[in-house]
Amino acid sequence: MSSAAQASPSPQPLPVSGARLVVEALEREGVKHVFGYPGGAIMPVYDALTGSSLQHILVRHEQAAALAADAYGRVTGRPGVCLATSGPGATNLVTGIANAFLDSVPMVAITGQVGSPLMGTDAFQEVDIFGITLPIVKHSFIIRNTADIPRIFAEAFRIASSGRPGPVLIDLPKDVGVLTANPEPFELPDEPAAPLDEASIALANALIAEAKAPVIYFGGGVAIARAERALRDLAQRMGVPSVSTLKGLGCIPSDEPNYLGMLGMHGARAANIAIDNCDLLICVGARFDDRATGKLDSFAARAKVIHIDGDAAEIGKLRVPEVGLAGDVSSILGRLTAVPKIADWAQQCRAQRKMWAPRYDAPGQGIYAPALLKELSEAAGDKAIFTCDVGQHQMWVAQHCQFSRPQAHLTSGGLGTMGYGVPAGMGAVLAEPDATVITVSGDGSFMMNVQELATLRRYRLPLKIVLIDNSQLGMVRQWQELFFEENFSEIDLSDNPDFSEVAHSFGIEAFTIDHRSQVGPAIQRLLRTSGPILLHVRIDPRENVWPLVPPNSSNVQMMEKGW
Repeated sequence: MSSAAQASPSPQPLPVSGARLVVEALEREGVKHVFGYPGGAIMPVYDALTGSSLQHILVRHEQAAALAADAYGRVTGRPGVCLATSGPGATNLVTGIANAFLDSVPMVAITGQVGSPLMGTDAFQEVDIFGITLPIVKHSFIIRNTADIPRIFAEAFRIASSGRPGPVLIDLPKDVGVLTANPEPFELPDEPAAPLDEASIALANALIAEAKAPVIYFGGGVAIARAERALRDLAQRMGVPSVSTLKGLGCIPSDEPNYLGMLGMHGARAANIAIDNCDLLICVGARFDDRATGKLDSFAARAKVIHIDGDAAEIGKLRVPEVGLAGDVSSILGRLTAVPKIADWAQQCRAQRKMWAPRYDAPGQGIYAPALLKELSEAAGDKAIFTCDVGQHQMWVAQHCQFSRPQAHLTSGGLGTMGYGVPAGMGAVLAEPDATVITVSGDGSFMMNVQELATLRRYRLPLKIVLIDNSQLGMVRQWQELFFEENFSEIDLSDNPDFSEVAHSFGIEAFTIDHRSQVGPAIQRLLRTSGPILLHVRIDPRENVWPLVPPNSSNVQMMEKGW
């Protein structure tokens, strides 16, 4: 008998459940943390999580799972992962998915679904989450075949993180997670890089060389492309003044001499004036958003525009540039080699930045939030990550804190999601354990995800929370004061609980301050505490954010504070 005939057939691998394939797919992608909340349709996946290398973070509301995954994705550059059951579990993820979509954050959201035979029958906890989220995801999958799970997960992670990142939804029917399969090997095709347009590169260099008053206007697309180094090299090589959007903060360090600050509705006067006077606008990873531009037809009205972005769809969407360059942002910036002769212009911009620098000598003995945040930022240093909620405190952080990298400033830009801060802080702590993570919240925003104090306590996440309490919906009140004839409608939060006592009830250290002399010691206590801690700061409810560009106005028409 031949040796071939004697050989035993190789054993076939045992079939694997769909839920186990999900866990294995996440492990292959290098996922370490999953934020979620269990329920009926997703229970097979939770059964398979036991004994895996994944650390599941049990949040107390699914929205917090999506927002924590969002922050995790911003810090690491890899997709954050959130997990929820069907019906209300899935719909509770929607705000966090939308938040990631509008800010171009890589995320994979996994939802359980009722069994395939029940889909479309109005079964218990059945909703069409695929249809509900179509406008707010980069791509969606409903898995119909257990054997497809490894390939679909690999595709989802690639889609979420490639090109312009964004959230991808995977809807998993319960029976697909229970059934077993032996998946076939697969290989994702390579994605070829688009070649640079040499003629456009040449034209951009020609415009830069002849410019007398150029400005670099950069945004969140720089951080998305991980092109901060290339942007800094460009700005230093050219000696060109630069301004940032809210999401671009940190791409050029705040202390760079030619950096003029944030532009736009609550931007620095030096930044807005430079944009108004420039003759060339080099837009990098920004999209001419209304909060940045004010009245669009008056924004850099005399300037030619070079628009650089990783997403070709942004080029010319709101303003037609003289030169549009789409592709790898770092590669494009490296090819812009012209150096304009602009010493006088740069000196003028630096002088205006100094002349119009913020003042911190507010009268009275109450706590002036901008001064507190400036002192906190300086004390926390470069290892700090700030996660912000939405409102007046969000703008104060953007205006008065110092950032040396974009991953140090996490905020809800496009969607403006109140309740973002604490869940984002949880995600940031897990993404970068060595960082000092500080959440700055307002009394309105804080109450929207206050239940996550329980998550902080359970996992002993050392998040530092600064809660700025004016007993108002401050930004709404400010607009009602300025633009609605002081008709203060539904902004009173004077019946807030004692936030220190609330934190104590969750087992978290907390204390309250309301006098300027308490600020320094409070910051030291906050930063020296090893576990989670809440600093409750009472401020004057009449305090406003300045400067402010009124609606439908040019950015140079700034309303400013008078002492």
